[in-house]
Amino acid sequence: MPEMIRNRILVTGAAGFIGSEVCMRLLERGDQVVGLDNLNDYYDVSLKEARLCRFAEHEYFRFVKMDLADRHGMESLFAEEQFDSVVNLAAQAGVRYSLQNPHAYIDSNIVGFINVLEGCRQQQIKHLVYASSSSVYGANETVPFSVHDNVDHPVSLYAASKKANELMAHSYSHLYGLPTTGLRFFTVYGPWGRPDMAPILFTRAILAGEPIQIFNHGNMQRDFTYIDDIVEGVLRVLDQPASPNPDWSGKQPDPASSRAPWRIYNIGNASPVELMSFIRAIEAALGMQAVKKFMPMQPGDVQVTSADVQALMDDVGFRPDTPLEKGVQRFVDWYRGYYHV
Repeated sequence: MPEMIRNRILVTGAAGFIGSEVCMRLLERGDQVVGLDNLNDYYDVSLKEARLCRFAEHEYFRFVKMDLADRHGMESLFAEEQFDSVVNLAAQAGVRYSLQNPHAYIDSNIVGFINVLEGCRQQQIKHLVYASSSSVYGANETVPFSVHDNVDHPVSLYAASKKANELMAHSYSHLYGLPTTGLRFFTVYGPWGRPDMAPILFTRAILAGEPIQIFNHGNMQRDFTYIDDIVEGVLRVLDQPASPNPDWSGKQPDPASSRAPWRIYNIGNASPVELMSFIRAIEAALGMQAVKKFMPMQPGDVQVTSADVQALMDDVGFRPDTPLEKGVQRFVDWYRGYYHV
């Protein structure tokens, strides 16, 4: 029998939390994957390497260590590999870190992203899917956050860089007919998660008997979204290249679509959780109580995130639905196994 035709997909940020899980799922379903990552030391490099080790020997996976900002390297990679599609998940992440090292966000999220767009244009890629963020909603106070809302008031440079990605992608969709889809992720958690995010910070501190820092005195709500739901959303969107909206009007422009093949979706659990409820779920999974230290609001943070996922449901027939308690238990079980505690 002839071998099945495999899609050749570039996944940037392949050693990252979401990127490594996307690579895993693509390989499981039979795609060829080239995973790119610069393995920077923003957080523990050994965790990134451990994620990659799970599929590094797969016959249809190839790893490329490269920085998105390497213009000539990216040009060569696109020319040599002839990708069908691209999933761009590489970025300098973190809201708070953007206050300390703003240039890292410009290098990775702006310069790096234009190199991805140029590669897609030059090689006539069938679909570019890229990570945006719920952070783009910034100062918006109408909840749940809808992709049809205006998002012109970011409150961190990280958020501004993600909004810029959406605008840059639109210009390429408009000028060159490149199908692009931006995905606004909402507070992703689960096994293999980032050590700079609340689940690992809280779990590590609770197990060590150390106090956990609870910002805005606990008066926060987050749309915690389990990693498997995020990955399912990415793959479903990837398989359905963005198309023009025939009803789009420049007189009443819809911020989530266009006359160009350009779309924006939220991927979130659509059920915001009080931060204290999330902490209680971790305490229950660990069988231990946290020592709590209440802190003021951090610059760049927002009080509530809440996803309206109607557009995602309408277009690809999917909405995240993993219950918080189940997701937290899976995360804690992974944490205990990985860190041997």
